[in-house]
Amino acid sequence: MTAIMEAEKLSHFFSAQVRKARRFLLDDFPSAPLAVVAGGHEFCSQDYVIRRNNFPYFSVELVARGRGWLTLDGKPHRLEAGAVFSYGPGVSHHITTDSHDLLDKYFIDFTGPRAPQILAECGLAIGTIGRVSSINEIQDVFENLIRDGGRGSDASITLCAVLCEYLMIKLADLLISPGTKPSPASATFQRCRQHITTHFSRLRSLEQIADECQIDQAYLCRLFRRFDHQAPYRFLLRLKMNSAAEQLRDPRKLVKEVALGVGFEDPFHFSHAFKNVFGVSPDAFRRSSIT
Repeated sequence: MTAIMEAEKLSHFFSAQVRKARRFLLDDFPSAPLAVVAGGHEFCSQDYVIRRNNFPYFSVELVARGRGWLTLDGKPHRLEAGAVFSYGPGVSHHITTDSHDLLDKYFIDFTGPRAPQILAECGLAIGTIGRVSSINEIQDVFENLIRDGGRGSDASITLCAVLCEYLMIKLADLLISPGTKPSPASATFQRCRQHITTHFSRLRSLEQIADECQIDQAYLCRLFRRFDHQAPYRFLLRLKMNSAAEQLRDPRKLVKEVALGVGFEDPFHFSHAFKNVFGVSPDAFRRSSIT
């Protein structure tokens, strides 16, 4: 079994209108009740457009950051962080990004007779859209899919199929139906989360986040524990370190430059924070990502 990764030519399957992406394509998935075909994480460019009248596989996409527009079978929808939607055979779809707030999204493509069934079971039947109460939890599943799918090992097909099932279970647990009016607490949480997502590179502390969001620090922490099961500063740190990890793949960038770019003036403090998140130092991460 092999996996075709982003470094190889995938223009026949994936959009080229991205600033960067991590994607995999399993080229010999079996005839099984459920099989994952592809998946990935895309940072859309300003000209990103997907327009299909049909697609041979079932797909689920999650908007992690940014804004855009989606048309499913002729029905328009606004995309923003937390939006999750499905499409597949017989469902026309048109996706564009807001040029001022570019989409950052995850996707999974899968097939098999069980595919439409698990979509219906999780409340995201083919051609529907909703939103999730915890982006972070769904994002974690997608990250595992990209990791295991990209390995191209003998176990990748099985692991991806299991993770696809797990993704649908998580969606069933966290999905909020469209049209449901968020509670004041949920709306405040989403506003604060979006502020952190947009300004993470310059934000330094919980106090600064609370001040800019005009909210009490203790209440901010309670909101994140309730809706995202993590502390707001932990969420901020994760955004910083994910951005740093992407930058470290560029061998031309010094570690201290990357540190400054995500708001760390002290390289030692940055290295310590990076190791806490990824388990290795920035230098070790760079070596492993380049080799």
